[in-house]
Amino acid sequence: MKIFRVLFIAIIVMSFLELYVLIAVGSILGAFLTILLIIASAGLGAYLLKEQGLATWQRFQETLARQEVPAYELMEGFLILIGGALLLTPGFITDAVGLICLLPSLRKTIISYIMKYYFIPPNNGNENALEGEFRKEDN
Repeated sequence: MKIFRVLFIAIIVMSFLELYVLIAVGSILGAFLTILLIIASAGLGAYLLKEQGLATWQRFQETLARQEVPAYELMEGFLILIGGALLLTPGFITDAVGLICLLPSLRKTIISYIMKYYFIPPNNGNENALEGEFRKEDN
């Protein structure tokens, strides 16, 4: 239940930040240019979502055809989905985060960080550790 409370607070804070940035940009550029920028970012998001999504889908199918686990492609697809949704959401902060998720070089950096620190278990400096399989035999 605590995760929902944290998520709710994060959404409320993000909404206020987005509104503040929209008002600040609107006061500098004017309402028309601000709305035009928001529409342009949504269009860019839709285009990048389509292009990057199709390329990732093709790599996903090629990986499956080689009978390999498409772990990288799944993570890439998830980030593309998140990035596209954020770019389609009106606001400059969500657009910046969405663009980071959709640019291939930044996405690759994010995925390698996630794989390194969250999915690949650390060695913890124990260089004498042996890896292998075991099974229990009944006597």
